[in-house]
Amino acid sequence: MAVKKATRRRERRESLRVDARLSMRVEGVPDGGASAQIVTESQNISASGVYCLSSHFLPPLSKVQLTIVLPKLPGHAHSQELVKCEGIVVRCESLPQRKSEVHYQLACMFTGLDRAKHGLLEEFVTWRNLQALRAAVSPARRPRPARPKAAAKRTATRGARTTGAPKRTRGAKRGAR
Repeated sequence: MAVKKATRRRERRESLRVDARLSMRVEGVPDGGASAQIVTESQNISASGVYCLSSHFLPPLSKVQLTIVLPKLPGHAHSQELVKCEGIVVRCESLPQRKSEVHYQLACMFTGLDRAKHGLLEEFVTWRNLQALRAAVSPARRPRPARPKAAAKRTATRGARTTGAPKRTRGAKRGAR
């Protein structure tokens, strides 16, 4: 029996990518049409680009304007951050859907991103990856089962004998002193 050798595709992305559903807007010129504003949600994001679904076909290598809403990050003063930049469509492929609805998988690379926004995106991706790591590890830690109230009372009162009553010894019967 021949054993098939597993082949690994080499990752070509330079930036770490994370699954994230972020509100966003893509402004571009669809094939043979006027300018379109596409309000959508990202599927994943990195500091170098974003992947989302689109209701319009945007030709590869066309320029687009992107606006992405990042949630509040721990340690930041603002509640949300708007990341606005230019981008280039890297891929736009149709998704198999119903005939009446046509959706496209749209991948865009950021081009006009300043250092501050790039750093903010990197920080967001790192934060989301840490959240995912914590979530993956937390089921391994099992919380202690809650003790019944009666058992908790007995434990709290043990050793707290302040009355002059003698302590029962092992083997002693109730009532026998």
